[in-house]
Amino acid sequence: ILENAAKEPHVVDVANFLNSLGADIFGAGTDIIKIKGVKHLSGRQYSIIPDQIEAGTFMLCAMATHGNITIKNVTPKHLFAITEKIKNCGAIVTEFDDAVRVQMPDRPISTKIKTMPYPGFPTDMQPQIVAMLSLANGTSIVTEGVWENRFKYVNELSRLGAKLQVNDRTVIVEGVESLNAAPVKATDLRAGAALLIA
Repeated sequence: ILENAAKEPHVVDVANFLNSLGADIFGAGTDIIKIKGVKHLSGRQYSIIPDQIEAGTFMLCAMATHGNITIKNVTPKHLFAITEKIKNCGAIVTEFDDAVRVQMPDRPISTKIKTMPYPGFPTDMQPQIVAMLSLANGTSIVTEGVWENRFKYVNELSRLGAKLQVNDRTVIVEGVESLNAAPVKATDLRAGAALLIA
């Protein structure tokens, strides 16, 4: 029995995959997952769901560059928290059955964000949205509600000209019109994505 389990779609997908092989897993997508051991699993072909963090990263790339992008092979309902937040920042988002289009005609608008467990705004998107908000019009406040050590990338992003101030589990982002080139180092995967966006 796993208590306080993550509810993200990829957790549910792993359970669905294992069940398709003969596992006995119940409750994926809830706080409690129950796993009953089986003697063996069998082989099978399985198509995994699209990665919402990868799709969200491309969405923020479009916003930071005033771009126009269509991302195919996504599940729009899994992107809900990201989509709603970027709409608040001025993005034009069009959803299709298995695709999403993001258009950013102007400079992004500042906002307030708090990362939360699924279905809230994902902590894995926090560095990327801070990179985008560093180019927004106004001051944004981003609070980390999941992973306390997520702000390691801030010093690297500041080297590029971002105006960021960390206070405990919050970063205050004062938007600037443009960033500059500088040598930077990715502290983790999501930090690397944020630096690429910048």
